[in-house]
Amino acid sequence: MKFRMSMMLASMGLFAFGLSAQEHLKSLDKNGLDNTISPRQDFYNHVNKKWMESHPLSPEYSRYGSFNILSDSSEHRVRRIVTGLAATNPAKGTDAYKIANLYELGMDSIRRNREGAAPIRKKLAKIENARPEEMTDLFRYMQRHESSPLFSMGFQEDLGNSKQYAMYVSGVGLGLGDRDYYLLNDKSNREIRKAYTTLIEKQMQLAGYSKKDARRISANVMKIETALADSVWTREQSRDYSKQYNIRTLDQVKELYPNLPIREMIGDLGITAPETVIVTELNTVKQADNLMKSLTDREKKDYYLWEIVSGAAPYLSDAFSDASFEFNKVMSGVQQQRPRWKKALANVDGIMGEGIGRLYVEKYFPESSKVYMEGLVENLRNALGKHIIRLPWMSDDTKVAAMKKLNAITVKIGYPDKWRDYSLLNVDPALSYYENMENAGEWALDRYLEKWGKPVDRSEWAMTPQTVNAYYSPINNEIVFPAGILQAPFYDPASSDAENYGGIGVVIGHELTHGFDDQGRNFDEEGNMRNWWTEEDAEKFKNLTNGLVAQFNEIEVLPGIHANGTYTLGENIADQGGLRVAHTAWIDSQKQKGVDINSEAAKIDGLDPSQVFYMNYANLWATNVRDAEKERLTKLDPHSLGVNRVNVSLRNIEPFLKAFGIKEGDKMFRPAEERVIIW
Repeated sequence: MKFRMSMMLASMGLFAFGLSAQEHLKSLDKNGLDNTISPRQDFYNHVNKKWMESHPLSPEYSRYGSFNILSDSSEHRVRRIVTGLAATNPAKGTDAYKIANLYELGMDSIRRNREGAAPIRKKLAKIENARPEEMTDLFRYMQRHESSPLFSMGFQEDLGNSKQYAMYVSGVGLGLGDRDYYLLNDKSNREIRKAYTTLIEKQMQLAGYSKKDARRISANVMKIETALADSVWTREQSRDYSKQYNIRTLDQVKELYPNLPIREMIGDLGITAPETVIVTELNTVKQADNLMKSLTDREKKDYYLWEIVSGAAPYLSDAFSDASFEFNKVMSGVQQQRPRWKKALANVDGIMGEGIGRLYVEKYFPESSKVYMEGLVENLRNALGKHIIRLPWMSDDTKVAAMKKLNAITVKIGYPDKWRDYSLLNVDPALSYYENMENAGEWALDRYLEKWGKPVDRSEWAMTPQTVNAYYSPINNEIVFPAGILQAPFYDPASSDAENYGGIGVVIGHELTHGFDDQGRNFDEEGNMRNWWTEEDAEKFKNLTNGLVAQFNEIEVLPGIHANGTYTLGENIADQGGLRVAHTAWIDSQKQKGVDINSEAAKIDGLDPSQVFYMNYANLWATNVRDAEKERLTKLDPHSLGVNRVNVSLRNIEPFLKAFGIKEGDKMFRPAEERVIIW
């Protein structure tokens, strides 16, 4: 069963980026500053314009940033590890054998081009040959072994009791990713829908269907996905966890959704049925129920056929990948496919990421970095505590509860204490690439199902050690910093404290603040969804966040397209909190060292250290982005674009304004009465 949870409870990450060309990175380079642009008028371009001009977008990328380069550095390290394993002639059944063979299968385009759609023909035939009386069984098969047609079901931590698992019934993921692509009728969305139907028709023909049949399948898929999109919550609505916690007994679920075999599907998983389930989107699941009743068998089959083909396409012939790329060109503006090795590596990393991560840590992550991070996190925790205590808008009772939560946050750095066991994963080079990926999916599902009925294992990580990112989990009340992010420009032992606190320090503060953003604040110190706020404090918080929403809403990303301050609110709160908390922690660290940050001796390449702190933060977000990608990100990404993470956020922060002498009349100036300070 491959299911999608509508609630993004697993993590609130710092970034959402792709990869770029390999290049060495370091922290702030003074020579990279563009002094023709005043920091008082456009701080982002003052710091980043030269870099952006010297790194134009190549055809492979829809966006390209300094952060991406670090991701690519990690990717090249992983590539050296993976390709090096084959040379060791690893014994069959070892992790090294499995990693090396999965990668080789991904790289063997000759074999995959020869096989074409053969690896999925039996599955397509199973769907086509299903008799009317077998359609319910076919739906259950699809839910258990393939995708999650019409709706999804699975378990994760109970919002009300994070120590145990609960079963959730939720909406389904849409092929285009967002409801607006189906429902809005402007030129851009019409073009995307046309490209999507072309993709469906092309890949169905590659799977062996006639042009006429492919057109029928495409029309039926669009009919069903559009109907589902019409019931899906908006991005803004999906941020409210409380409305997604609708507890129902299985009898109630049967009464609400008589056409969905939910009880039977639980039985198909081979686990004990719970007394209750949690329905996250009542209206979306109801739409699925309506469709199960109203759709013809032919329409259902066509929908299932596309689910099989679209899921298998990345592991079939190059023709399937080429068709996907033509669609991506319209969706994001990218002009060239990623190299085959990157795609093959990403698939291996997705399956055996911790197996690779174990080798990555041994080779690239010194213990000194972990020790440094542990001390830095505590500095940032103490700084956030100071901010909470000093908040003028929060009552003492809520401050006590906030401090209790802050002190309870678990910190994970570098790599997990317990590595994942891949001994039961079967990789057989005699089978096709697709069959091996399907086996890996079944292995992952079996591993997942073993958790049911057991206490939640909070030692697990949602990211691999080599990932260049970080996250906060509200339901676990934990912050996690994989080894991959502990490199320049975030962290460099050779760089100044100002650079490191403006880099990794802000990252830490960002993740800590997620525990107190508009979503994280709804969870207590144990990760349970519980209101620990006084009514008056909650109202004050809401008023402050409304101000931050308005600041971002007024930004015009492209002509006629504005940033979505509501959807990006959590990340914008965390950006601002990370900046403020990291600056406090940096000042405290300098006091402890006896450094006078205002002295001539403290200057870094002639710059005041406070200026360097903010410059390195801006340095993190140097990015070139195609217009199509800007539009896509504005719809789908809860993070603001890099330029706004810098210029909009910093205009609220008094120490930044002072550091650069920003005053009334400067574009970077925001009047004191209009500034929003939350944490």
